[in-house]
Amino acid sequence: MFGRYARRERIEDKNLCEAIERAERGIIDADLGGGVIKQRVARTGQGRSSGYRMLVAYRCGDLAVFLYGFAKKERDNIEDDDLESLRNIAADLFGSTAECLEKQVIEGRLQEVKL
Repeated sequence: MFGRYARRERIEDKNLCEAIERAERGIIDADLGGGVIKQRVARTGQGRSSGYRMLVAYRCGDLAVFLYGFAKKERDNIEDDDLESLRNIAADLFGSTAECLEKQVIEGRLQEVKL
């Protein structure tokens, strides 16, 4: 689902990786609790402030899975019930084994982002 959004919006993998690299350095735009963070991602040729907001299941040095994205101009934020659903998804991901996550990549449910 997120992969489809990223392709449609032409969000480059390097921009997604940059968002996680910032998080790894402790630069997190918003900690939404339950292992979900919000990171800004730049539009190609523009800055982060006019770009996208990405909600990520994130555990430092271990796991980063982009769950949901939206353009700043599309909406201000997400609803509380949507955030709770994303927190539940994050908890499931954090509880998954490496083998389970790899299987999801192979099956196409998760997509790896590479530079």
